[in-house]
This record gives sequence, C-alpha cells and structure tokens, in this order.
Amino acid sequence: MCGLYDAAGRGGLGAVMGSKNLKAIAVRGTGKIPVADPRKLKELNKRITATIDEVYILKGWKEAGTGFDMDVGVESGDVPIRNWRDGDFPTVGNITAVTLRDTIGAGMDGCFACPMRCKKKAKFDEPYPHDPAYGGPEYETLAALGSNLGIDDLKAIVKGNELCNAGSVDTISAGGVIAFCMEAYERGMLSKEQTDGIEMTWGNADAMLACIRKIIRREGFGDILAEGINHVAQWVGKGSEVFAMQVKGLDPGQHEPRLMPSMGLGFMVNPHGADHCLNVHDILFVSKDRFESWSKLGFHDPVAGDDIGPRKVALFRIEHLRQGLLDCLAMCHLSSVMVDLSVIVEILDAVTGWGTGVMEILRIEERVMTVARLFNIREGFTDEDDSLPQRYFEPKTSGVLSERCLDRDEMERAKRYYYTLMGWDKKGVPLPERVEELYIE
Repeated sequence: MCGLYDAAGRGGLGAVMGSKNLKAIAVRGTGKIPVADPRKLKELNKRITATIDEVYILKGWKEAGTGFDMDVGVESGDVPIRNWRDGDFPTVGNITAVTLRDTIGAGMDGCFACPMRCKKKAKFDEPYPHDPAYGGPEYETLAALGSNLGIDDLKAIVKGNELCNAGSVDTISAGGVIAFCMEAYERGMLSKEQTDGIEMTWGNADAMLACIRKIIRREGFGDILAEGINHVAQWVGKGSEVFAMQVKGLDPGQHEPRLMPSMGLGFMVNPHGADHCLNVHDILFVSKDRFESWSKLGFHDPVAGDDIGPRKVALFRIEHLRQGLLDCLAMCHLSSVMVDLSVIVEILDAVTGWGTGVMEILRIEERVMTVARLFNIREGFTDEDDSLPQRYFEPKTSGVLSERCLDRDEMERAKRYYYTLMGWDKKGVPLPERVEELYIE
C-alpha cells in the first residue's frame, strides 16, 4: 500500500504475504534519494511532462482519470458488459469518469510528485454515507462493478470501491465473481436460497454492495465468493464453468481480447493470469505515427489491430517485456504512452549512472519472465493453463463485436510462436540452453 487506495496486491502479492502469515512490512523514508545526473533527470522530467497536454489520452487522464472515455469504449467493444457477454450499454454515460468529475467529484489526486494526478476523489452523503478517504474508482472498477454487472448507478459503484479498498478486496475479482453469479442466477443455475436471499439480477446495485460486504466478512454466501471465481464455478456446477471468466484463476482486467488479440495473448501467457497491466494494447502497432520507436528495433510496417500473426507476436513480446520492466523499475504503466525503451534507458542512466542499453534491460525482463515460468512449472502449471475462456471465442450478443471473435487456432499458433521467441519448447518449458544463456541455471 502507498496510501489508503494505492494497492499492489491484485497479482497475488497479498496472497503470498498471507501464506507466510505476514501482515505488513512498514517502510518510511526520511532522506533524499541521490541520483547520478540531477540535471539530466530534470531535463527528462520537463520533456515528459510537456507531453501530457499534447496527447489525447494523457490529457483525458489528467482532467478526469481513467474511464473518461468509457462511452467510446462501448462503441469500440472494449468495455465488458454483463459478464463479457453483451455489447450494448446505452446508459454508460452515467458512470464515466467525466460524469463522476462533474457530479460527485472532489478534485483529483496523484502519486508523489506526479504531474498528471489522474486519481479521482469523490464526496457525497446520500443515499448512504461515503468515506472520501478511499478515493474514487479507476476505469477497471467502473467497469467491473458497473457495466459488467449491468449497473449504471455511479454512487453505488463509488461505494463499492470504498468497501473493497477498506476491506482489502480486489475490485476486479469482486466484480468478476458477482457477474458470474448474476449470469448463473439468470440461467436458473443459482437460487435465491443459495444467495442468502439476494436477488442476483443484472443492474441490481444493492445486490453488488451486499455481496461485497459478505465477501469482506466471509459471511454466508460471501464466504463462497471470497474463494474466487474457480471455486464459485465449481460450487454452482451445472456446466457454469464455461462462462467463468478467468485465466489461471485470475479474473480479466476490463479490456476486450476480441477487439485486441494481443491483450488475449497476454492474458494467456502472463505467469499470474489475465492481468491487463502486464499486457499489450494493439493500438500501439496500427499507425505510422505510433510506429517511430518500433523502427529503431527493426519493425517498419504497422500491423492491423485484429492481426495476431508472427510479426504481431514479435512486437507483442517486446512490448510485453517493456511493460514488465515498468514493474521492475517501479514506473507507472500510464507513463508507457510517453516513454519508449530508449527513454527508459535515459531515465535509468540519469538515476543510477549504470550506462545500460535497450538490449540489457530487455534481457533483464526476459530473465524475470523465464524465472516466473520456471516457478509456475515447478508448481504444476503447464501449457494447458495458458488458455482463454470459451466466451472470447464467441461473438458478443450485440454491438460492434457481434460478428467478431477470436480464432482458437490462431491464438494457439500465436502462443506457440511466443514460446519459440522466448526460448521455450513447444510445451512452454524454458530450454536448458536458454536458462544457461540468461545466467539463471
């Protein structure tokens, strides 16, 4: 935690700590951090900060936070609706970040020294009390507790966000299990008796809040939900596993693989499952003006958004490694719009004076991903676990993606080629030569 609503727990760090009976490690810094080249760092700071007001998405994040363009996301098909099944959500305008800012917003907040300040603050007193200390919902929460449940009640979503933050619950996974139960309830697979009398109907904001409270207290129906999506699907049974949206037990970040196949590939091969941060948005590769930095790495032609052929997989691998580097360097993922690999090298050199280069930092992240792969193999994971839910191979019921979905064979080929590029065998096991080459034998 870095404050009351800045958590780095979704990928499993909290579970690791819990397994060791470790409650917290508290660290408080009091001194200054020495840097190798303060003048260079100041120059980089000015250059990057100047970019914010020049780029549409950065300006939107600064003014309202993530989710400012959810209406556009529904039109493109990116926003999940009713457990990733549907494509239309006419009232999405009720829950965008812009609506939050203009109605119950209480200004913007930010990480220490950040010029973008993209974190929402909210304040209201009715229809239930709200504690503003826990911040406002990011896009992922607006979608997970909103559109993916068919809910367009903004105050209820903000309250759900507050409850989750106060109770150390991941909003994406909370929304994922609730969405699954709402669909199971609609299909007659889940009864009111099993849900402690909660009407698990689409759009029911009271049901969402009741479920979150029960999850936090591990009370009745909530004790089952607290175990996560796979456990809940096994409990419901009756073939419901087919619409349990998860990879390696992790509920997907709220971005649509049927629109962005690279995102789907990332969901598949990520060591911890369907994470949207250690991942790739295909829009990075579709236009000439975005492609300048890639030409330095030997890629000269844009690749279509729905392509997942060998060239896209090669681009995916490099961008995937770059996103992992941001974690290694404790850099914001939103900064990835502003900082390509060469700029990351400049920042690293200005801070540390190491004199590194693009090839070295990519190899660092190759080492990280390979060690993670070896850990998963030791714990029993195989290439079969690198697979997507069935729903992504089916069109949405409506909207722009009603005639478009992922092709299972194409995604399987993409996965195998990714293994090849990583120096892993056809089953995804790192080759002994690759392990030795990366100094991790």
